[in-house]
Amino acid sequence: MKAWLRSSVVMVAGLVACVTVFAQSKPVKLDKLRIFFIDVEGGQSTLFVTPAGESLLVDTGWPENNGRDADRIVAAAKKAGLSKIDYVLITHYHADHAGGIPQLVARIPVGTFLDHGPNTEFDKGITEKDYALYQAELAKGKSKVIHETPGNVLPIKGMTATVISSDGKLIDKPLPGAGEANSYCDGAAVPAADQTENSRSLGIEINFGKLKLLDLGDLTRDKERELVCPVNKLGHIDVYIVSHHGWEQSSSKVFVDALHARAAIMDNGAKKGGSTPVLQTIKSAPGLETLWQIHFSDEGGPANNTAAEFIANPQGTDAGLGLELVASKDGSFDVTNARTHVTKHYAAK
Repeated sequence: MKAWLRSSVVMVAGLVACVTVFAQSKPVKLDKLRIFFIDVEGGQSTLFVTPAGESLLVDTGWPENNGRDADRIVAAAKKAGLSKIDYVLITHYHADHAGGIPQLVARIPVGTFLDHGPNTEFDKGITEKDYALYQAELAKGKSKVIHETPGNVLPIKGMTATVISSDGKLIDKPLPGAGEANSYCDGAAVPAADQTENSRSLGIEINFGKLKLLDLGDLTRDKERELVCPVNKLGHIDVYIVSHHGWEQSSSKVFVDALHARAAIMDNGAKKGGSTPVLQTIKSAPGLETLWQIHFSDEGGPANNTAAEFIANPQGTDAGLGLELVASKDGSFDVTNARTHVTKHYAAK
């Protein structure tokens, strides 16, 4: 082979090798679940974005306030790279959960709503009003609606979300890996039955690989007990989105202790939620590593709130800041405080 030809072959081979190495060194898309805990001032709004690119928003915050809550939700969606929200799950029809629907759909398209079925709280007031406004939005035909029942798996791709509670009904058998007898039930009082929309909350457990996360909306103590006594139908979880913003009508000790959550995230406001007994129950729960709060609880005071680095909006401030959780399928996850930009890592078990 002539010298000039050998040189050309070597040069081409070298270029091919370089291109191959470069292609192999390209960053691989990370298989992560992102969760945004949005500050809606003591209401709820939690945005899940799966590695498949689909999105689930749990609740829409309050009505009015010049669209404050809807604007915060849209800001979180844009941060996640979303131009629409695929699914919006309405846990129940109280104003701090469903009130923001009209303002939200005016700002960003919604594919499908998920709910527990018709409203049954006829208070001749705000709950009926907000439910009527929700129905008016559905009547426009821009979004579909699915009424969920316990045991259903939500249609979202990229994570498994199983319906635990809906319209006052609960799963009738333990989830996979659950079903152990719950010793915490011994001697625990049986709560009175709740008659409000709270007990009808549409609640879900999310599985992302080995990670388990529980969000039951405002499900009340009577329903909680049915889920964990005499056997724990839920098993142990990693992340507990504290029911009912940390109000004492939910998050009973017999329930919280049974979960053995590693992290608890409370979507309270400064003056809404964050009841002292609940703060104490969660902070002392077996297995808990960290309680995170959207706001410092005025009721709880310095003695009962979590440490300042785990609070998005500390005492005396209200910047509308939230928290973000990023999870891996091996069960590890990170939580970042938007105020401090500090991240805490939770290793896979």
